[in-house]
Amino acid sequence: MAKSLKAGDKVSWSSHGGEAHGKVVRKLEKPTTIKGHKVAASRDKPEYLVETEKGKRAAHKPGALKRD
Repeated sequence: MAKSLKAGDKVSWSSHGGEAHGKVVRKLEKPTTIKGHKVAASRDKPEYLVETEKGKRAAHKPGALKRD
């Protein structure tokens, strides 16, 4: 599990196409919607908005991310 990530950190995660790489955009601490999907982030259970090298964005829990 990647700990204390911040904007700009390079990370990788498992995706349906294998391993994806990108960077952290920001930490999410309140519920939001990304591409029509609800993200149940909170201060107690934050998630991270990440962006792939091709510009696609998604939210992931800290345990799903690995610092590169």
